Amino acid sequence: MTAARASKFIRLLAVTLGAASLAACAQSSVVTHKSELRASRQASLNQDRTTSSMMKRRVAAVRKHTRSASRRDAGGTKTASHGIASFYTEGTKTASGEKFNTMEMTAAHPTLPFGTKLRVTNVASGQSVTVRVNDRGPYVRGRVVDVSYSAADALGMVGKGVAKVKLDVVQ
Repeated sequence: MTAARASKFIRLLAVTLGAASLAACAQSSVVTHKSELRASRQASLNQDRTTSSMMKRRVAAVRKHTRSASRRDAGGTKTASHGIASFYTEGTKTASGEKFNTMEMTAAHPTLPFGTKLRVTNVASGQSVTVRVNDRGPYVRGRVVDVSYSAADALGMVGKGVAKVKLDVVQ
């Protein structure tokens, strides 16, 4: 083997090892990020289970979700349902295809069409906020809506994580 060929071989080997190292680092950060997300979701699920077990009596007493337009209140808006609301801060894309933004006044609802405006009222405090449905959920039994963090903050439910709410279809 000549010196020129040996030099080329060493360079090729160095480039290959460098690329392999970079690929391993990138894979490591993806795995670390995914395991952090998994741990965060697991903690959230554990809190939901704890909250759910503490609130079983309340959830059992709450009426199940009915299709909107089942009743009308004095203001002329359709009452969608009563139940437990929660909020979420994770996710990158909503079921409607939008990018999820915790600072927007949005919500996840299992059946209402995307774009529906809902007035969510915290029954305990009377605070209300209007949100736009852009996602599907919640996927925890007994819950009628998931709201974004900013909507939860406006409703005063961030500390508890859940609140008993009334939903009115505005538009």
